[in-house]
Amino acid sequence: MKFVKMHGAGNDYVVIDAWEEAVPRPGAVARRMCHRRFGVGADGLILLLPPAKRKAGGRGQADLRMRMFNPDGSEAEMCGNGIRCLGKLACDLGRVRTREFRVETKAGVRLLRLLRARGRTAWLEVTMGKPVLERAAIPVARGEGPRLGERLRVAGWDLAVHCLSVGNPHCVIFLRDLGWKRPLAEFPVGDVGPQVERHPFFPRRTNVEFVEVASPARIRLRTWERGAGETLACGTGAVAAAAAGMLRGWLKRKVVVEVLGGRLQVRWPEGREAFLTGPAETVFRGEWLGG
Repeated sequence: MKFVKMHGAGNDYVVIDAWEEAVPRPGAVARRMCHRRFGVGADGLILLLPPAKRKAGGRGQADLRMRMFNPDGSEAEMCGNGIRCLGKLACDLGRVRTREFRVETKAGVRLLRLLRARGRTAWLEVTMGKPVLERAAIPVARGEGPRLGERLRVAGWDLAVHCLSVGNPHCVIFLRDLGWKRPLAEFPVGDVGPQVERHPFFPRRTNVEFVEVASPARIRLRTWERGAGETLACGTGAVAAAAAGMLRGWLKRKVVVEVLGGRLQVRWPEGREAFLTGPAETVFRGEWLGG
């Protein structure tokens, strides 16, 4: 099975052109291929697929389809860094021949725009939809109406959590709400993150963002990803963190998000959907022999 290893700001993926390669039981394949010791090693497995067939009279068919599986084999609805990697590979393979194209995901159709490409790296912008605050749509377990800063007791911490969906569920935690005075790098993400991810408040588990506001135009972010653990970057997490900060009135409508693997840019014009911009890089190509 041929694959391409790629990353977006350090968020790394095994990407398979499923136009050419059949991938039976992709969840099981993801568990094996993503393993850091016994596999290729990645934050997820992404399948590049033909778009679903259009229904009679339908309009707006996508050009491509993406499926993304976490290292634990669970399928994610959407992946902001992964979709840029898929978009770059589609351009490289000639699956699309325009600088703008549409990708079908489990969270809906997303528009990608190729901004520039140089060597093995490309920069793309992707529409991320409007962040969703309705509890049932995130989902969270109780309460009524959208609310930012809900209190959650986890791992000995009294957390002010900002819950929203960017196609997948996110729980955003600002260090300033915790009174944390030390650097973000010292926060115990590995202790708090997994307990928030699996808290009963989140019926489908959640991604968890820990955010330090550096200025109204810049934040620093660490993410504990559902089904993957801490990663060097999370595209939907960057959008969720920026959106929560904008809704709190702390951030401008265009911000730089500093993640462990580099920088991303999020802009969310008022009344419109959010946009995520960042790199996608090809690392190597290989062949998976199974096992």
